[in-house]
Amino acid sequence: MPYIDTHTHLDFAAFDPDRDQVLSDCARLGVERLVVLGVTRSNWQAVWQMCKQHTSLYAAFGLHPMFMAEHAAEHVTALQQCLAERLGDARCCAVGEFGLDYWHKGTDRAAQQQLFEAQLQLAVEYQLPSLLHVRKAHADVIATLKRYRPARGGIIHAFSGSSEEAREYHKLGFKLGLGGAATWPQATRLRQTIAQLPGEQLVLETDSPDMAPAFHAHQRNSPALLPQIAAQLAALRGESVAQFSARCWQNSCELFQWSA
Repeated sequence: MPYIDTHTHLDFAAFDPDRDQVLSDCARLGVERLVVLGVTRSNWQAVWQMCKQHTSLYAAFGLHPMFMAEHAAEHVTALQQCLAERLGDARCCAVGEFGLDYWHKGTDRAAQQQLFEAQLQLAVEYQLPSLLHVRKAHADVIATLKRYRPARGGIIHAFSGSSEEAREYHKLGFKLGLGGAATWPQATRLRQTIAQLPGEQLVLETDSPDMAPAFHAHQRNSPALLPQIAAQLAALRGESVAQFSARCWQNSCELFQWSA
C-alpha cells in the first residue's frame, strides 16, 4: 500500500546518522514519496541536493514563522529567485513551510503577517501549493487566504483546528495534514474533529523528526512510521486502512499534480 509523507524535515541533523537507512525503510514499508520542507534560507540548498539524490523526495522552500530572528528582508527576494530557478522541475513541488505562529507571548504578529503575505504572493505568482504552519492563528490565516485566493490551495500542516475552521479551509482548496498528534488519547477534541472530516480533505504527514506518535513517545519521529500512524487514524475514522490510505494518496497526488 503506497503512502506519501507530505511534511517531513529529513534534512535536519537528527537524521544525519542514518538518513539512508530511513529512506530504505520507507521504500520497504510503502512510503513512496516524501516532501522535505525548507524553513530558512540556510537550509534550502541542503534540501534541494537531497531531493536531487533521491527520486522519492520532493522539495518545498519557505521561511518559517518560528525562525523570524534568522530571516532578513532580502530572503523573500532570495526565495523568489529559488522558486524561479526551479520552476518546471517536478521536484520543486510547493512553497513552504511558512505561515503564522502565535503560540508565544510577545510575538511580532505584524512582522509575521508581512512575511506570510509575501510568500503567499509567491505561491500565487508561481502557481504552487502553499504548505502552511498555523498555530493559534487560524482566524488570521483564513482571512488572509480569502484575500489572496491561491489557485493551487495547499495543506494546513498538523491541523488542530475546529470543524468550522476545517470547512473554511475546504472552501479555499486546502487539505489538512494529519499525523502523530491525533494518536495521543488525550487529544480528545482533535480526535473527535478528525473522525468527522470529509475524506477528500485529508493528507498524511509526520513532521519528522518532531511530533512523534503516541506509540513512539519521546523518540525521534520518522517517515517510516507513517503506515502505523495511518492505521491508527483510519481506526479513529472507522475506515479500513486501505480505504483511508488510498484516499490520502489520491488527495496528495491531486494537490501536487502527480501521477497516481
